[in-house]
Amino acid sequence: MSKVYVIHENSEWTVHLTKRLAELGVPYEEWHLDEGTLDLSKEPPEGIFYSRMSASSHTRDHRFAAEFSGQVLAWLEAHGRTVLNGTSALKLEVSKVLQYLELNKYGVKTPKTIAAVGTQNILQAAKSFEGQSFITKHNRAGKGLGVQLFHSIEALKAYVEGPSFEEPVDGITLIQEYIQSPESYITRCEFVGGNFVYAVKVDTSEGFELCPADACQIGDLFCPVGEKVEEKPKFQIIEGFEDEILEKYKKVLAGNKIQVAGIEFIKNAEGEIFTYDINTNTNYNSDAEAEAGKYGMLEVALLLKKTLEEKYVLTATA
Repeated sequence: MSKVYVIHENSEWTVHLTKRLAELGVPYEEWHLDEGTLDLSKEPPEGIFYSRMSASSHTRDHRFAAEFSGQVLAWLEAHGRTVLNGTSALKLEVSKVLQYLELNKYGVKTPKTIAAVGTQNILQAAKSFEGQSFITKHNRAGKGLGVQLFHSIEALKAYVEGPSFEEPVDGITLIQEYIQSPESYITRCEFVGGNFVYAVKVDTSEGFELCPADACQIGDLFCPVGEKVEEKPKFQIIEGFEDEILEKYKKVLAGNKIQVAGIEFIKNAEGEIFTYDINTNTNYNSDAEAEAGKYGMLEVALLLKKTLEEKYVLTATA
């Protein structure tokens, strides 16, 4: 019997999807590709394949999960299997350089960015930002890991030459202009099946680790001296969000054969939008979704169900 195959390396991020598939009565199987074998002499099983491979897999001791998944996805595609978020999506997932090039191709503005390998080259690249704040980030990261804000080259030098410097897994550090927002939040636009589902406002006042997955959340903050602190949600779905940027995002996703993604942007004081991340292993925050009555994983499960039924009903009647 044909089924949905979910390719991933993190069960905590996948259980929300498999729960929805079970609720809808969709047959599925998980392929946990943190390691394994691939016999090129064999054909893949019949079914629909959906990749949720993450750029941050190496942070969970799954160092070669993304690389191995890339080979498996290529094998599936070579045999004509239906793959959602296939090799094109994975290429962008693990490289912000490629993300920015694709965004720019479709007229989407990104922050000024220089890619560098080697300490001296990182420092040399930072000179282009002399007199202004800038950030460093990993070309392949996920969850905002590795993001550091600097206000001077001297501070950067102390960091990259010191013991706390985080070496990117692919060796590529990005030096990027810091977009100062009048309010401490970014906006993340969720797409399923290439269609806009909702936008979520993400509070950045506590730092840059912005993964919306429930497994990534920390406990409630509290004031140690007993003062009351205004509670506000870190993730909040924006009702009725509309912007012309959404049509450009749709073209980026279609052009790269990406069916499911979250795209993040920030606005500067003048209201200009700067897009800085395409996440093809998108997660959703349950509290924000419950408040708004919108459910990203349900939309993904419905897409997989529809794709499976269309593919194999058509095949059976052909």
